[in-house]
Amino acid sequence: MGKYVQAQRKGKSPIFKSHVRTRKGAVKLRSIDYAEKHGYIRGVVKEIIHDPGRGAPVAKIQFLNAYRYKRDNELMIATEGMYTGQFIYCGKKATLTCGNVLPLSSVPEGTIVCNIEARVGDRGSFARGSGTFAVVVSHDDDKGTTRLRLPSGGKKTVSSACRGQIGVVAGGGRTDKPLLKAGNAYHKYAVKRNCWPKIRG
Repeated sequence: MGKYVQAQRKGKSPIFKSHVRTRKGAVKLRSIDYAEKHGYIRGVVKEIIHDPGRGAPVAKIQFLNAYRYKRDNELMIATEGMYTGQFIYCGKKATLTCGNVLPLSSVPEGTIVCNIEARVGDRGSFARGSGTFAVVVSHDDDKGTTRLRLPSGGKKTVSSACRGQIGVVAGGGRTDKPLLKAGNAYHKYAVKRNCWPKIRG
């Protein structure tokens, strides 16, 4: 008789897919362009919204399009201290303020950053969970690389041209409060994917 292992069922079956119908969209940095490489571009935080299935809040930031008469809306991870109406600056010459997006080469050692690119232009992959951050450990100017300490405690070397957001991801301390009842756990995982309840026998 026997049973299939849970992890093996997840590979084949369509019932373990993420529930994405109500999600707000992909949360990324701006696409890298001339303005970010050489100067900076200003955006304004229009609203801070909850994204179902994500612990961290998301900021809707509006930029003026540099090439056409229109505005671009970007969804970025909200950092602690961000508020609606705040100006966000992205680019090499932006100031070192919470929420701003800078290449790691412009960031001094010991700075707390989040939503960092693994490769130049991938628009953010490290330290994106609620309350997480990475620390810039050191710069190697000869090789053009930067060493980071990630939330897991591991060290990682990335290109100094990779961008990161300054500050800590908002929504920290979420796991400090107990879920208390099965109903809360049910709703938590209903918007994520079919991975609850877990059988321990």
